[in-house]
Amino acid sequence: MSKKDVKKVVLAYSGGLDTSVILKWLQDEYNAEVITFTADLGQGEEVEPARQKALDMGIKPENIFVLDIREEFVKDYVFPMFRANAIYEGEYLLGTSIARPLISKKQIEIAKKMGADAVSHGATGKGNDQVRFELGYLGLNPDITVIAPWREWDLNSREKLLTYAANHGISIDKKHVDENGNPSVSPYSMDANLLHISYEGLALEDPSAEPEEAMWLWSVSPENAPDVAEYITIDYKNGDPFAINEKELSPATLLKTLNDYGNKHGIGRIDIVENRYVGMKARGCYETPGGTIMLKAHRAIESITLDREAAHLKDEMMPKYAKLIYNGFWFSPEREMLQAAIDNTQKNVEGKVKLKLYKGNVTVVGRESIKSLFSEAHSTFEEDEVYNQKDAEGFIKLNALRFIIAGQTQGK
Repeated sequence: MSKKDVKKVVLAYSGGLDTSVILKWLQDEYNAEVITFTADLGQGEEVEPARQKALDMGIKPENIFVLDIREEFVKDYVFPMFRANAIYEGEYLLGTSIARPLISKKQIEIAKKMGADAVSHGATGKGNDQVRFELGYLGLNPDITVIAPWREWDLNSREKLLTYAANHGISIDKKHVDENGNPSVSPYSMDANLLHISYEGLALEDPSAEPEEAMWLWSVSPENAPDVAEYITIDYKNGDPFAINEKELSPATLLKTLNDYGNKHGIGRIDIVENRYVGMKARGCYETPGGTIMLKAHRAIESITLDREAAHLKDEMMPKYAKLIYNGFWFSPEREMLQAAIDNTQKNVEGKVKLKLYKGNVTVVGRESIKSLFSEAHSTFEEDEVYNQKDAEGFIKLNALRFIIAGQTQGK
């Protein structure tokens, strides 16, 4: 579809510098009617100002969508991912990756409702997010037109964006202005939602340089965390947490509460170099306080409720599952197939986990379940009446049989 054929476009709009420039650019370059979608994913900032900013830029009130999707985000995206214990490359808890398919889904829903023929995002041509957004769009509507401004325009730096904004009367957030009122580039590119906050770019582009303490916006440093440990309990049902310290909470409220505990105790900071899907390595710093606690707790309740072979097979599947989410394949048949297998293992994953939080660490100190497979009678080091230790001899010999045969024949 050519530029002149695009009549309406749904823009993923934060109200920040990039997407505000994109909004104006779409109006000028495509002469299209722009519909803005602003998602409240629990990023910790007010989203309503985006509505006023869109109005100030000439968007009709009926073309402005500001939606609170925090509960849907945690219930239908974060929780299913944590049932899998998903980690990308051993450390990253996929906080940005898991938010993109929901944003894509909402844009496609709005496009259908409003009769739009195109969608647009603010991801650059170097990153993973362009892939995640667009695989989501096309997986849900293969006929939609996708506009990715960063792959079309020549505004390929923050300085050029600031100049464009100034020349077109686009208001600039205070974080993009220095003490003298002049445009200033933020030292980090940040993205936040209820699961995490990420930091990339500029000051972090040297992977040997330690990030400054002032960069971390959510958590206290482990050194400055309380000197006294705090204990909490998390209750699980069907693999999902539903209560903290015996109090039942909605999915979003539960994650927010765990974030508060994690931030207080300096939990969930990581500094990694990851392999992007587009081919390059990138350095990123992340704070995932509640997710770090949740992962530890989930593995603990699984340890007493999951069959050994099911647990081991699930662990083998996890890297593939995590890679699918990282690369943007949430709506793919293979992710849905893996999800069905993972969810099937969770029907007996219920019970309570007790955790100790202390200076950046999460320690499991107790777990219990009415469906526990832990048998004290079988596991005890004391005398028992249920396990005949002599049975182990035949078990070992049968497992060693191939070694014995090989040694007796090929060994000679």
